[in-house]
Amino acid sequence: MKTLSLPFKIKKKKTTASRQDIVHFYEEATDDYFFWSKDLNMHFGYFIWGKTNPFKRDSMLNEMNEQIYQRLQLSGNHRIVADLGCGMGGTIRHFLKRDRLLSMIGVTLSPFQVREGNRMLRPYKGVILEEDYTQTSIASDSMDGVIGIESLCHSGHSKECLREGYRILKKGGKMVIADAFLKKTPDKLCSVSHYSYQSLCKDWSLDGLGVINEVEENLKRIGFSTIKVEEVSLRVAPSVFHVPFAIVGFLLKNLFKENPIKPQSWNNLKASFYSLISGLHLKDFGYYIITATK
Repeated sequence: MKTLSLPFKIKKKKTTASRQDIVHFYEEATDDYFFWSKDLNMHFGYFIWGKTNPFKRDSMLNEMNEQIYQRLQLSGNHRIVADLGCGMGGTIRHFLKRDRLLSMIGVTLSPFQVREGNRMLRPYKGVILEEDYTQTSIASDSMDGVIGIESLCHSGHSKECLREGYRILKKGGKMVIADAFLKKTPDKLCSVSHYSYQSLCKDWSLDGLGVINEVEENLKRIGFSTIKVEEVSLRVAPSVFHVPFAIVGFLLKNLFKENPIKPQSWNNLKASFYSLISGLHLKDFGYYIITATK
């Protein structure tokens, strides 16, 4: 295993009930993600005509990883990136396979993801820590880049997680966020959007989705010098349309194997359906990539 010099001291932190909900969600739903992505990418994809195959999910999911990597604009011979809410390390492995000069630190609340993710990271210069991404033990001004792909929603895209990304970034470094956001406050959503929003937050253990203009304003107040907000909803849509087929496939697979479906898997399936419904309401929801420079 390659060694990785880390700019922090590992320290344990107490968890709260809400954190336990998140841990339970990911540990119970891991089989679902194996079915969704053989590379264990726990996110939606990015479609480009002539480059990605709309019928091959991982082609689009890995292209999302690539889009995030490109926006970091990394340089130098010794660079290190933090993945806040890294899951099983799918994005970390993608980055490290394409960039041999890169080292990475992932953060997750799930002990299972830490154990299994680090096992898969043995050939690479990466490590996953069991920590809260709103308060990590990573040293200030130590990261060349910070990413959060469909993970910061678990805190509602809170000021705390954005502020932590700013703290650990070096001057000139970039924080790149890819996620679904609200285009208006929850009280202004139409009835269908409001019901779908509440349901997916409940079933996916989310604090909520940030309102895009409020998140942009928070990034400015925290101190980021340049902020670029790109709506990529139509790029993401082809992978979202895989959801109903993935749900049916997952159910049939377990039916034929006579495997009982875990309660959290049912919740995950329901939330996936509501994410599809939400994605059809582009006046209320949008998928964005935000690049913020310190």
